[in-house]
Amino acid sequence: QVQLVESGGGLVQAGGSLRLSCAASGGTFGSYAMGWFRQAPGKEREFVAGINWSGLGRVYADSVKGRFTISRDNAKSTVYLQMNILKSDDTAVYYCAASSLVTIRTTGNEYAYWGQGTQVTVSS
Repeated sequence: QVQLVESGGGLVQAGGSLRLSCAASGGTFGSYAMGWFRQAPGKEREFVAGINWSGLGRVYADSVKGRFTISRDNAKSTVYLQMNILKSDDTAVYYCAASSLVTIRTTGNEYAYWGQGTQVTVSS
């Protein structure tokens, strides 16, 4: 069983930056592909970014490509999401998730473990 705890959310002005962290425990972190998802009020959850077990493979949603960077530190069992040039459309609850599948997945039902989420609010 893997436990995931996100942190780093908050209120930021448009154009600003935030770095989210997701600390994992209770499993073999280095064997999991990790993903970040988000859900805005009244909208469905959407994929933001994913990273494979080694960190060498990364996938991004078109809406964040060039602005967000996902990374991981397997020694610290932590995955990060660096968010730059934030826009009001980025306002959402951000969730990290872990998948035991080898390749990066972009759909939520392929992730077995989820964190509780962290709120990101971008003011315009």
